[in-house]
Amino acid sequence: MPTTKKPRKRRPRSSVAIQVAASGAPSAALLRRFALAALHPSTPARSAIALRVTGAAEAKRLNRKYRAKNYATNVLSFPYGGGSGDVVLCHSVIAKEARAQGKTLRAHYAHLVVHGVLHLRGHDHLRKDDAQRMERREIRILGRLGFADPYTVK
Repeated sequence: MPTTKKPRKRRPRSSVAIQVAASGAPSAALLRRFALAALHPSTPARSAIALRVTGAAEAKRLNRKYRAKNYATNVLSFPYGGGSGDVVLCHSVIAKEARAQGKTLRAHYAHLVVHGVLHLRGHDHLRKDDAQRMERREIRILGRLGFADPYTVK
């Protein structure tokens, strides 16, 4: 007598939109892969994330407007709740930091995308114990992606 399997319930996928306003960033597919790796199964099923790669002028303008800091920063996160939001990455700052830290551009992008998405999920690093918890998550996610601990100094 044939048996029938119950169809598995599939969780709707989160969406990751990529916007590139500066050249030199990793491919959209790679950036999407980094972002999806940072989402946990407990993340709401329909999280919508937009990753935007910008130049220094736009990153500086956003940092000044939303954080009252008058410089371009590597990553900014704008959470909208439920794991959704925008992550803005400044290519020129990321490239400069990668060179200074002796990392590949790809590895540094992976770290900052993961970092930004964790902020969308509600993690922060304002207190020491929260920072340590967030760093452990970043290290674990980056390890699954094949990258070394970004906090290890060579």
